[in-house]
Amino acid sequence: MHYSKGVEPLSRPRSPRLMEHPDLAGVALPTVLFALSDPSRLALVRELAADGPRTVEECRETDPDVPKSTFSHHLRTLREAGLVRNEPSGRHRVVTLRRAELDARFPGLLEAVLEEA
Repeated sequence: MHYSKGVEPLSRPRSPRLMEHPDLAGVALPTVLFALSDPSRLALVRELAADGPRTVEECRETDPDVPKSTFSHHLRTLREAGLVRNEPSGRHRVVTLRRAELDARFPGLLEAVLEEA
């Protein structure tokens, strides 16, 4: 295989379907609170807490008027804040709330923010 000058081959094959999920020990509380500050993201987290894991398509039904690019940004923000896992399952992706991990890292936080105002 020939590589262009200055281009290193990847040390391991990467799958575009696999996403990185942060270790919650390294996630700061302001990061989590920022992710929950958007009404659309908060609504999605509330639905995941109430209904359990959902496919990305089902999650999108939470607010179908949101443009796809904005919805993707919301999912990424939630994932990078450690609130959800977004993992492949067959031909779909499944979004899961990391409730047990979040409760261990930030006791009482989810319970407080998930209550309806």
